[in-house]
Formats: sequence, C-alpha cells, structure tokens
Amino acid sequence: MSTRAVGMNTSTSKKAGSMKSHRWFTPWLLLAPPVIWVLVFSLWPFINTVVLSFTDARPLQPVSPVGLANYERLLTDEQFRYALITCMIYVVVCVPLLTIVPLLLALLVEKKIPGIALFRTTFYFPVIASVVVVALIWSWLFDSRGIINQALEWMGVVDQPIAFLVDRWWLLATAILLTVWKGIGYYMVVYLAALGNVGKELHEAAMLDGAGAVRRFISVTIPSVRGAMLLVSVLVAVSAMRVFTELDILSNGTGGPGGYDISIVMLIRQVGSGLNGNLGYAGAISVALFLLTLIPLIVIALLNREKKAKVSA
Repeated sequence: MSTRAVGMNTSTSKKAGSMKSHRWFTPWLLLAPPVIWVLVFSLWPFINTVVLSFTDARPLQPVSPVGLANYERLLTDEQFRYALITCMIYVVVCVPLLTIVPLLLALLVEKKIPGIALFRTTFYFPVIASVVVVALIWSWLFDSRGIINQALEWMGVVDQPIAFLVDRWWLLATAILLTVWKGIGYYMVVYLAALGNVGKELHEAAMLDGAGAVRRFISVTIPSVRGAMLLVSVLVAVSAMRVFTELDILSNGTGGPGGYDISIVMLIRQVGSGLNGNLGYAGAISVALFLLTLIPLIVIALLNREKKAKVSA
C-alpha cells in the first residue's frame, strides 16, 4: 500500500473518530436556550395567567379562588363591551384595507422603471419607524390646533377645528388610518415575495385571450397570491384584536371620551395595574383575548383544509 493511501486512510479514520466523539446530548444543549426561553417567558406566563383568571388575585393581598366569577363579570362589563366593539371595528376595517391596498402597491412597485427603488423605500419607511414616535407626531398633527385643522380652516373646508382626538368616531378613524399607514409597507413586501412566484406566461396567455389589466388582476393575480392574502388577513386580524399603542397615545391613555375607544389590551392594563389592580379579572380578559385571536387562525385552517380537499378531489 502506498504512503499516500495510508495517509488518506489515517485522515479518514481521524474524521470518523472526531464525528463519533460527539455526545448524545449535544443537540439538546443547542436546543436548551430557546426551549428554556419559551418555557420561562411564554408558556409559564400563559399558564399563570389562566390560573389567575380563576382567582381574586391582587398585589400584596392573599389569593383565593373565585371559580368562574371573573368570566361571568365579562358578560356584564360595559367597558369590556366597548373594548370588544372597538377591536371588532378595527378588524372589519383594517383587514380589507391592509389586504387589498398593499397588493395594489406591490403590483405598482414591481414594475422595473427608473426611480422605482425610491418609491419602494418611501412605502416601507413607516414600517421601520417607531410606532410610539409616529403616534406622538400624529397626535400633534391632528390636535385641535394642529397642522391638519389649521390647513383645513385656511382652505375654508371647515369653520371650526375637527375633534379628531376627542370625538369617539373621529378618534377611532384616526387610529385606524395610522395603523393602515404604518402597516402598508410591511404587507407590500409579503406580496412582492408572492408575486415573484407568479409565472409571466399566465399573464401573457391572458393577454393573448384579450384580457385587460383588471381582468388579469382578478383572474390571474388574485388566484396566484391567494395564500399570501389569507396569511396577510390573519396577521392583520390578530394585530387588530391586540391594538394598543395607537389608541393609547392618541387618546392620551384614556380610551377617548367615556372610554368608548378603549381596546382590550388597554383594558387589561387599566384593570391590572397599580396596587389596587385586579390581577384575576385582568387574567380573565387576557384569556378572552387569546380565544378571540384564535378565531382567524381557525378560519384559515378550515379554508386550507377545504382547499386541499378540492385539490385532492
């Protein structure tokens, strides 16, 4: 046997020996940090919240079980009803807007024309901006003495300032507008990734058949990005149910006049904060919010199952 062959065999045996030197627990050591993180900061707080929802827990006071009393209180709590209505309006308005408008923008910025990179950056800029800073700027712009009202009065559109941040419906509309403006760029990028997988031959075939731009959008583009549209709809619905920062800052933490525009997350903070906070009732509201956010996830799961059944049939 040649010296070269002996050297190759020796190096191969060394590699095999080094590979066998790994212990059985090596993969578990790599998985341990993220698993511990999830258990400590996600699973345990969730379980603790569920347990607290069946008690009358308060800071610095003994805890005693109350059964379903906190959940029964939810059914008659007027503030929770206002918060639920606010979040439902948010979902109904934001889902269609943030599902369709980003898709139209993605179709626009997908074109390879001079200067299109600038438009892509402009549309995506609100995503990277801090929502707290943006909400503070909007509260200044839409104040009764802000730039928006002064501009409207100067143009003669209105005779007196519009109560953007005081009136119940104007405040809700301003917050929704902020949420839509802030999220358009993010979902536009999602659609850009989906549109990249749409074959150009489909549009070319539709053009040969005489289909116009609108017809191609309905018959080719939408079916091709249907999966992305479902994903975006679910993400928007879950985010709308958990809205907090926009309404909190625009209403200065009050939830608007009479608390009509309070969100569920704002209500959780209001009920559970302070030395007199009712942690048990706040836990019950948190569990209710968790169950509400499961609804869009269940809907998309059923739609996917129905789609797979049609494909297999």
